[in-house]
Order: sequence, then C-alpha cells, then structure tokens
Amino acid sequence: MTDLYVRRYEPGDADAVWDLHERALRDVGAYDEAYAHLDADLRAVREAYFDAGGTFLVGERDGDLVAMGGVQPSVAVAVHESDPATGVVRRMRVDPAHQRQGYGATILRELEARARDRGFERLVLDTRPDQTAAIALYESFGYEETGREPVEATDGTIVYYRKEL
Repeated sequence: MTDLYVRRYEPGDADAVWDLHERALRDVGAYDEAYAHLDADLRAVREAYFDAGGTFLVGERDGDLVAMGGVQPSVAVAVHESDPATGVVRRMRVDPAHQRQGYGATILRELEARARDRGFERLVLDTRPDQTAAIALYESFGYEETGREPVEATDGTIVYYRKEL
C-alpha cells in the first residue's frame, strides 16, 4: 500500500497536470515543444476523457499532484483500434522525484478497475522502448506487446500493448 491519495481529476488540477506531464517527459528525454500540440487532451481533460466516456485520475501526496493517468475509449483516439469495448490507457506519469514508490502501479490498478466499471473489455496503450520502467510496469500487470512502429515525427519507435480485462 502506498501513501498516495487517488482521486478523479478536477478542473483546478489543470496546471499541475500539465506541469507533471512536461516534467516527467523531460526527465526521460521525451518532451519536445514542437510536438506539445499533440497533447491537447491534457488542456481539455473533461471533454477528452469524461465526456467521451473515460476517466482521468490524479494522485496526491502531501497535497502535491505526483501521479496521473487516464483511459479514453479507443474510438476517441486515432492511433489505436477503434472498438467501443477497448479503452486506451494514456498519460501515465509519475513525478521523477516520486518514482519507484508504487504510485504508477496504484494509478494503473485504479484505472483498470474504473475501465471495467465502464464496460471496457480490454485496454491498449503505447510507450517508447527506452521507457523501461513503464514497460516493466505494464508487463507486470499482464499487458502483452502487440507490435512496434517507427514514428518519423519524433525519430523514434512506439511499442503497443494490449490486455484483456
């Protein structure tokens, strides 16, 4: 058990969510201002997640937002299969200063529970091959790699995962 308090995203979390997103990506060398426009869902969490039928959670420790993650219906996310029974795990982030304390696992466990409650039968996600801690987390939860794809825009590779709920 962790000392993380997990709750549903609230509008007042917007700036802290963006700051956590940027800080976590910078820590792994994955933040590029030129592609920040691709993260528009984090500027409209209510519409992109809740109104679409998904969820978005934040984790607090001592009043600071230190972890987050969301699930969107796959029909709302162009890069994954479009299937109403499939949810997409997105924006899993843990503050670099708070990693390796079980916070990512806590968020993912709660996302899976809420996805089941919303009727999703499976979850998919993607990450980069150099994000070894994220890969280890996902695989420890039973996610299986389904493919890899080069991404020209970021000069990298995306690894795709899937899990039946």
